[in-house]
Amino acid sequence: MGRWRRWCLGLALGVCLLSWGYWRWPRPGPLDPSQQRPGAAVVVRGELLTRLQPLAGGGCRGQLALELPYQGRTELLLNPCASSAQAWREGWRLELSGALQRPQAAAHPLLGDGGARLARQGVFSRLLVAEARVLDQRQGPVARLRQHLADRLVAAAGPEQGPLLAALVMGSAVVELPSALQANFRAAGLSHALAASGFHLTVLLGVVMALGRRAPAPLRLCAGLGAMLVFLLLAGPQPSVLRALVMGVAALAIKQTGEKSRPLGLLGLSLGLLLLWQPAWLFDVGFQLSAAATAGLILTAPRLQQRLEAQWPGPWAPAVAAALAVPMAASLWTLPLQLLHFGVVPLYAVPANGLASPLVTLLTLGAMGSALLVLIFPWLVGPAAALLHGPGQVLLSLVAGFAQLPLAQLLTGRPNPWLVVLFSLGLLPWLLPLRRWRLAGLGLITAAVVVQLHGLLADGLLLVHQPAGSLLLARHQGRGALVSNQADANSCRRAARLREGLGVPRFDWLVLLDPVAPEDPGCWQRLTAHLAVLPQGHLASPGLGFTSLDLAGGAAVLEVGAQRWGLFPHPAGELPELAPPGLRGIWLGHPPRRGRQGPWAQLAQGREVWVSGLASRQQPRPTGWHFTGLRGFLQTP
Repeated sequence: MGRWRRWCLGLALGVCLLSWGYWRWPRPGPLDPSQQRPGAAVVVRGELLTRLQPLAGGGCRGQLALELPYQGRTELLLNPCASSAQAWREGWRLELSGALQRPQAAAHPLLGDGGARLARQGVFSRLLVAEARVLDQRQGPVARLRQHLADRLVAAAGPEQGPLLAALVMGSAVVELPSALQANFRAAGLSHALAASGFHLTVLLGVVMALGRRAPAPLRLCAGLGAMLVFLLLAGPQPSVLRALVMGVAALAIKQTGEKSRPLGLLGLSLGLLLLWQPAWLFDVGFQLSAAATAGLILTAPRLQQRLEAQWPGPWAPAVAAALAVPMAASLWTLPLQLLHFGVVPLYAVPANGLASPLVTLLTLGAMGSALLVLIFPWLVGPAAALLHGPGQVLLSLVAGFAQLPLAQLLTGRPNPWLVVLFSLGLLPWLLPLRRWRLAGLGLITAAVVVQLHGLLADGLLLVHQPAGSLLLARHQGRGALVSNQADANSCRRAARLREGLGVPRFDWLVLLDPVAPEDPGCWQRLTAHLAVLPQGHLASPGLGFTSLDLAGGAAVLEVGAQRWGLFPHPAGELPELAPPGLRGIWLGHPPRRGRQGPWAQLAQGREVWVSGLASRQQPRPTGWHFTGLRGFLQTP
């Protein structure tokens, strides 16, 4: 009877948790702008929540907390982004007019989750801004403090090191960082150093507790809690920050009461409390990476450090072992998430973290001290920044050096989630004391790697279509080529994401079928060794070829291994009398006009036909024809 009671109690608890999660899941309210008709012209007022982020092609975006008659938040999209808009600051009140949209699902999983990410943040609408007017430039006290600290640090340390010091105090989420700096830190596997996290809180608490070590216990507790409150105000309520704060509060309370803390229990408690408060954070990438890295530091780093100390005895063994064990444990625990979400692994993350950790710690302490000087003795900020210049320059040079090494970012392609689960199960016996399962774990890892390599080396054709245009990506033995019927910056950005997600280092060649010149030729040239615009003749690399046909509308034949496809970007143009021989299929850049589908169906008889766009309801869909829809994709098996 006791067993049945436990089962019933567990079932009831599970139902309660699911019901609570459903109730707490973000959804639009009755006054949310998403309730309006898509495309409706509206005028909204509200407070800017963050500085505008630049986008490819000269646009920018941000988020606005709305005032009545609307409620909730909306995403702002400005294209182009005027210089006056780039000067907007967090907390400014704005009046904006434009057209409403509902964020759409991504055309392909490799292009992100579309509106799902925004929906988890409580944003269900997007405003395409046509006109803007600043109503009030006054900022709240917290926003003013952040802006003041960032401006003074940049003024004292310069445009290169100033944003770095500001990010070490407040985190990259609230500090505008140069794109080149972010790219270098990402390639070196040091992005976590710029994001407000448990590391920065640990440094801050360590200093505060060291200064108050002789003070009474209640005073030390208040000082620690005060330091955490300041950290929360400066960094903002991000999931990783809140996770670190909950763990810090619990650990501080346990330490002051004299009990021995259990880090794994604290981690589970903090994650459980945060997910009860906001269940949608379970799908937040930053939250997942933070939780995995912390678990690695708790479960694997101590044993790994002991192993390394035993292997390299000597006076420097503890310091060297700790410098290597911490980044190795964090990297291994976050590796499955890196593969799942990005398909890119920073190959030199462990040595980069080992060498950079002392510098990051020193600069974090210095940056926090400089921020304190900004508030108390502002005339001392300049000398303090001068003292930090040398270590800051060494860190920037070190990060840039690792970022420029060959294969700094190893493209593995984004694997199927089930492969990631298989890989994770195989990795666990090596990260935990489960020696008898390690051989089985090695088999699972090998199986996952073999399946992923087979997918990367297989021949395939992928068509991704959005209203802005289509991308046709061909793969052969790990290499790739791309055909795009649009040359705009957004298409280039999508092509880059597809290339990374599929694990293609660089396109052999890239064809643009857009008669309008590219907005940013450099973007396309970074993706390929050979860029051709409206080519005439033949482009070829081993197993991949493009041959233009003597027809109007940019018709061509695409070769992918042993397969040949006919490409007709503009099927409304000249209709070929005979299809080229040996075609497996045909791609039509948009559905044929009414009255012309019959001739195309006759021409494509016996072949697979891919069409970018929606199928017409008035015309029957011929056998073998596949439509992408308004946004979607088609691919060979």
